[in-house]
Amino acid sequence: MSAAPVLPQKPKGKRPIGWIIAAAVVVVAIVVAVVVAAVRSGGSDDAAAGGGADKTVTIGVADKSLGYWSTYTKLAKDELGVTVELTNFSDYSLPNPALKDGQLDINQFQHIQYLADYNVTSNDDLQPIGSTAVYPLPLYATEYDKTSELPADAKVAIPNDSINQARALLILQAAGLLELKDGGSAFSTATDIESSKVDVQPLDASQTANALQQGSVAAAVVNNNFATAAKLPTSDIIYQDDPSSASAAPYVNVFAVRDADKHNETYLDLAKLFQDTAVQEAFEKDLPEAVARDESASELQAELAKVEQDAKAAKQ
Repeated sequence: MSAAPVLPQKPKGKRPIGWIIAAAVVVVAIVVAVVVAAVRSGGSDDAAAGGGADKTVTIGVADKSLGYWSTYTKLAKDELGVTVELTNFSDYSLPNPALKDGQLDINQFQHIQYLADYNVTSNDDLQPIGSTAVYPLPLYATEYDKTSELPADAKVAIPNDSINQARALLILQAAGLLELKDGGSAFSTATDIESSKVDVQPLDASQTANALQQGSVAAAVVNNNFATAAKLPTSDIIYQDDPSSASAAPYVNVFAVRDADKHNETYLDLAKLFQDTAVQEAFEKDLPEAVARDESASELQAELAKVEQDAKAAKQ
């Protein structure tokens, strides 16, 4: 310890005590600052070593109540040290703007075609970083067992919205029931039909099952959620698209992020975590109709770019 400083004469006898107290306070403050800095430094090292420890990531979904998400969020915490907070959306028009505005870190509710249409329409650049599954879109009939049994000019209902109509038309084409201009695309419409063995009837997606059950059409392409609500049996499916085919590529459901985050390692790890065996088993139990797909981020982004070109051409 250094020698005590030379102090002025002490006519009142109290000033040295004040100096000693002041010096002690300074020393204590320095020690506290050093300790705090050390703790903070150690905490940062621990977080880095944990590969994402103590991080919270918000994911927007449309099916939060399904059990596979519990398996997923627990694994994220246990394996990656990431707390996943799920935000549920019942309106499909909301998760992408919420992601764009930073209310979400990731969303998982859409397939590539939907994402491409959103990006082109909204002049945005959200990117896929991982895949989940393809949900086959079935063609149902109650009185026929296969497409070849449908009579000539039989009425066939398809969804009339831009996202599902093109896919339904591609399904009918694959089933040999019609031909589309230039082979069709993910944005084909009924006006692109060049020849057809059936009478295609575009209807609101919520009405296709009802039209079939009432007998106003011989067959109908029905989205899975409406088929479930209408209690259409799987035995009434006479055709559906092949989830492993090239034509199904635009319908792979994905984890999406902002373009600036497409190389974020934590987000990429979370997307990859969906392929964990425990998650896949729970997912299959909840959604047996889904066909799991494991695609790399680069493959998905390349497919998105291709479908975006089709979307731009369709909107010209």
